[in-house]
Amino acid sequence: MPNRSMKEDDPLEDFTRREITLDGIAKVVYVAGTGPGVIVMAEMPGISPHVARFARWVRDAGFTVYMPSLFGRDGAVPGVEEGAAVFQRACVSAEFRALASNQSSPVTKWLRSLARFARGECGGPGVGAIGMCFTGNFALTMMLEPSMLAPVLSQPSLPLNDPAGIEIAPDEIRAVRERLERDDLTVMAYRFEGDKFCMAQRFKAYAEALGDRFVGRVLPDSAANTDLAPFFARHVTTPHSVVTAHLIDEAGQPTIAARDEILAFFRHRLRS
Repeated sequence: MPNRSMKEDDPLEDFTRREITLDGIAKVVYVAGTGPGVIVMAEMPGISPHVARFARWVRDAGFTVYMPSLFGRDGAVPGVEEGAAVFQRACVSAEFRALASNQSSPVTKWLRSLARFARGECGGPGVGAIGMCFTGNFALTMMLEPSMLAPVLSQPSLPLNDPAGIEIAPDEIRAVRERLERDDLTVMAYRFEGDKFCMAQRFKAYAEALGDRFVGRVLPDSAANTDLAPFFARHVTTPHSVVTAHLIDEAGQPTIAARDEILAFFRHRLRS
């Protein structure tokens, strides 16, 4: 993959920009690659160059990436004012449940349909998905869709006002655990030790709800990149974005090891 600057807007020219209508709702989705489908859901405040880089890594590992535009300006370097405005709009949007524990964001219904759609287009045993930050928990709720086989939760940050809360309805988390047990599946999750948006209490809540089907990884704060876009420098004051903004793209780095483990997880579940 050619080197691209993470400090310049990404034109996303190597993705096909598609408008996909599911459940009567149309959303823009950026698609690239071949092989089993993997849905890459952006962190706040949108599809940044770092998020696009991760999606390309997934593509180059042999998958078809579906990257839905859920908020923000696609390809933009996160600026302070623009990013804050995107965050504020998302917090009051009917699609998300930013402040509510024990509820699933309505947008997850559309995302489950996208998983089913991707499986229909790509074939294979099923699809994978990774959510990050604001979307971090969505891959878990998507496990209610039978085509979903490989969920990854990267720094899941909702609900924002309850460190021990999880953003999924109680009946749904029970159904997800039953499915994980029945189909011998696991949930991978990642966070930095000092992350103030995804704290230890949240991973503990996941472990209590899912048992040993939940595999949580905690990275040391010292492993985080410190050369950040303006939005992250101003508003994200602790290490947070494991495979995007805070990833250090150098061999031997813990964040690269996390990325490689995620890609291996997708290969194991979607190519067996």
